[in-house]
Amino acid sequence: MHEPPLSGVTVVSVEQAVAAPYATRQLADLGARVIKVERPGEGDFARRYDTTVHGHSSYFVWINRSKESLTLDLKDPRGRAILHGLLREADVFVQNLAPGAAGRLGLGSDELTRRHPRLIPCTISGYGTSGPWADRKAYDLLMQCQTGLVSLTGTPQETARTGISVADIAAGMYAYSGVLTALYTRATTGTVHPVEVSLFEALAEWMGQPAYYTRYGGAQPPRLGTQHATIAPYGTYRAADGREVLFSVQNEREWAALCAEFLGRPELTDDPRFATGSDRVVHREELNAVIAERFARADADELIGDLEAIGIACAGVNDVTAFLGHPVLAARDRWREVAVPGGTVEALLPPADLAGLPARMDPVPAVGEHTEAILTELGRSPEEIAALRADGVV
Repeated sequence: MHEPPLSGVTVVSVEQAVAAPYATRQLADLGARVIKVERPGEGDFARRYDTTVHGHSSYFVWINRSKESLTLDLKDPRGRAILHGLLREADVFVQNLAPGAAGRLGLGSDELTRRHPRLIPCTISGYGTSGPWADRKAYDLLMQCQTGLVSLTGTPQETARTGISVADIAAGMYAYSGVLTALYTRATTGTVHPVEVSLFEALAEWMGQPAYYTRYGGAQPPRLGTQHATIAPYGTYRAADGREVLFSVQNEREWAALCAEFLGRPELTDDPRFATGSDRVVHREELNAVIAERFARADADELIGDLEAIGIACAGVNDVTAFLGHPVLAARDRWREVAVPGGTVEALLPPADLAGLPARMDPVPAVGEHTEAILTELGRSPEEIAALRADGVV
């Protein structure tokens, strides 16, 4: 069996919440040893976001498998000494501490590069480590608001947050790819490049299309619920049985097929109101009325069958329970059992399949589960470890 791609790479992470743990879990998925540094006693506060997964947080279980948990009080010089002992041999250091905290602890990128020249530091912040907002707290929904995402999400009457932690996920993805790039560069050139990612700038990148549309179109895309703001028809419509069906027309060939073979109105193909994609967006209400009349005459399954028969992309609207039972996930064998303290959970395989390399799906650690083993590895005696425990350093 082949070694995992990142076998032999050690990542030390002083991490909390979502963004940094998501980045390091993906490194662990590829075989990196990830040592997660947590507060003695309580650990990462994300462990207590909820208790729905066998008493554990759904967030924590999702993004912390295949890691080792080491508890350290980094405000104590002895805790920092242990951390630096790990960093001497580590390849990557990831942190998403509160603004200014890393610098106060001597864990800023410049200090780490001076002390550990081979180490790749990765900093995940809210608004960046410089600039007028460097000291502000930053949470996912704040980022959704500040980048304008919330203004695009919802109905004409009301805005809405995106239902997942999209800013944290974006930052975690860019931290992950940034670290991979830095590892590759170090391996090929010997040069170490510290990595920095902010939640704000990560989500700002994902706002690229509406940003261009707004800057050069003079107005931002409207909020339209499940309708697409700049393509029509593209959205959900209610069938006669009350279920919703989403479908999308992406080009003129599909539009002609929809008119002739689904709507039974071939003359609409050349109707000036609907002749181009832009025309259909302008006259969305009139177009939706035509589509709604057709949908009112059939149940969802029949409509989906008719749309699929003419090559129009379509789907029913699942809730999360339906997603969990999705036939694609079952048929493609995407579920694996992962251990958590006191039980097991079903977890999805990482989405990037590497041929011949099985995914790593190791347990989610209990807080401090690996502390003694890691300290022993660093040469600490049982008596020293007991003293550190007694003093609350670990």
